[in-house]
Amino acid sequence: MMPQQPLSSDPHPAQTQDGYAQRPDKPEEACGVFGVYAPGDDVAKLTYFGLYALQHRGQESAGIATFEGNKVHLYKNMGLVPQVFNETILAELPGDMAVGHTRYSTTGSSRIANAQPAIVETRLGTLALAHNGNLVNTTQLREHLLQRNCNFVTTTDSEMVAIAIGNEVDSGKDWLDAAISAFGRCSGAYSLVIGTPAGLMGVRDPNGVRPLVIGTLETTPQRYVLASETCGLDIIGAEYLRM
Repeated sequence: MMPQQPLSSDPHPAQTQDGYAQRPDKPEEACGVFGVYAPGDDVAKLTYFGLYALQHRGQESAGIATFEGNKVHLYKNMGLVPQVFNETILAELPGDMAVGHTRYSTTGSSRIANAQPAIVETRLGTLALAHNGNLVNTTQLREHLLQRNCNFVTTTDSEMVAIAIGNEVDSGKDWLDAAISAFGRCSGAYSLVIGTPAGLMGVRDPNGVRPLVIGTLETTPQRYVLASETCGLDIIGAEYLRM
């Protein structure tokens, strides 16, 4: 049975005199990512609860993208997960697969344009990417993409990764080969959940610095779940498989 956590709430972070939210006097985590492939299930609600469990990893913004065939539905906004989503919004996010994100900014300012998932249109359809981590070669990657006439909407390294994959797709590669090629240009510590019309991908940097776990839902055919931490699996009754 799905836990009955609130879908709307009023609390707001404490504000300083200059209007900015106060940071807690303790270390903060860096973003929560979640993905689920579960045809026939309410993937938006599953993702909501997964992000709710990962809320401690980021409190600035939250977003969910769902895939309904080749159509992508997206909603993201500033605030905590229960502040961003309610029953009405979740009902407008149908599909068989979803990607979700809750953000603590490490690159890029805290504003709605930088909320995730990042969305990129390609010749094979829409890509939705949720990112936890940091690239250390953003200057070089941005220059490479500018030379290939890519345009940027945000100030995040997350968008650069999404655009790099999309650019490889548009050069003629399939989703998997495009992703592998793009990751070859990405240096740093990161984990990613990527939704495409062809399926769901989970990615960690070669050293496995940023966490990402995979689990399964007890259904036939089998459904898969990706999350930054096992608490994202536990809350929806998914069984941990491996990191």
